[in-house]
Amino acid sequence: MKIEIESQDIEAIAQRVTELLKPILPHNNDHDSDIVFDKKGLAAYLKVSLGTVNALVSNKQIPYFKIQPGQSGGVRFRKKNIDSWIERQSIPRINHQAG
Repeated sequence: MKIEIESQDIEAIAQRVTELLKPILPHNNDHDSDIVFDKKGLAAYLKVSLGTVNALVSNKQIPYFKIQPGQSGGVRFRKKNIDSWIERQSIPRINHQAG
């Protein structure tokens, strides 16, 4: 038995499947925008020491915000900003060609 489906019906099915899967996809940007790290959480996320995070904050080398002005314990980091910062830290690969 062969069933023929119109292209607009296929498109509607694909759109509905996408809508249903969106909440469970691992790279859902809406969810990432809500994640906020403290220093320990950021250290774990970056797989670095707490001292490294403290140095990055002290030297203003990483994006952060303060929830308690004047206190270092009030420093927080938005995951989306950290992910962008990581991308900016990436060094492009250089292709060496024999010549």
